[in-house]
Amino acid sequence: MPSSEPGAAPLIEVENLDVVFGYGAQAVHAVRDVSFQVMAGETYGLVGESGSGKSTVLRALSGLNPDWTGNLRLAGRALERERDRTFYKRVQMVFQDPYGSLHPRHTVDRALGEPARIHGLDRVDRRIEQVLLDVGLGPAFRFRYPHQLSGGQRQRVAVARCLMLEPDVLLLDEPTSALDVSVQAEILNLLGRLRREHGLTYILVSHNLAVIAQMCDRLAVMNAGRVVEEMSVAQLRAAEPTQPYTRQLLTASRGYDRAAAEAMESFD
Repeated sequence: MPSSEPGAAPLIEVENLDVVFGYGAQAVHAVRDVSFQVMAGETYGLVGESGSGKSTVLRALSGLNPDWTGNLRLAGRALERERDRTFYKRVQMVFQDPYGSLHPRHTVDRALGEPARIHGLDRVDRRIEQVLLDVGLGPAFRFRYPHQLSGGQRQRVAVARCLMLEPDVLLLDEPTSALDVSVQAEILNLLGRLRREHGLTYILVSHNLAVIAQMCDRLAVMNAGRVVEEMSVAQLRAAEPTQPYTRQLLTASRGYDRAAAEAMESFD
């Protein structure tokens, strides 16, 4: 659970984050002056439609995109554009596509063992067996190749690969959107259990308000690169947004309605 101690410092701080792709007339301002804080043990959601900038925020936080301005801090320490191994031991990322995140010619054993060996960890075999149990697969999957796994099983392996380094933070970029609906709930339940058992902190990117409502404590709504509203999940469930764009997202999440669709406004 999030730290509730009075005066507790946030684990993750994002302040005035800007990301621009390209130059001159072709420049795209993907993230504009985004700020938020995440407490230890919390699941914080970034929600918005495609192109709103939410995944770009994760890529800046993860170190995958070093071209940003602003201030990023982890446990009070400023994050530079180039990160060291200590950072990657503490912060790991689960990607949207379980088919693209695993090397097709590497076994599960190699995919899981490689990060441990890069970081010089001991008892690699024991760690591999334990994380496979943690994600609900077990040792029978250790020497399989990605093509021998279902989409849900591949995403479980991707999560297990992150757990090998015993991180504090998982950055989750639409971790269920590429999966069948029947499998999505299984992965969300797995992530919820791992958060409790391992004391993890999550930042979860999703366009799906139902996923955000199930998983998160607080959320930021993004549109056109900006945070337009920050709210608790209790406010989301009570349908108490203050911004018109958030109200439109709520309406859209309830399914297609012709009258509602015709009344939609553009907030770009």
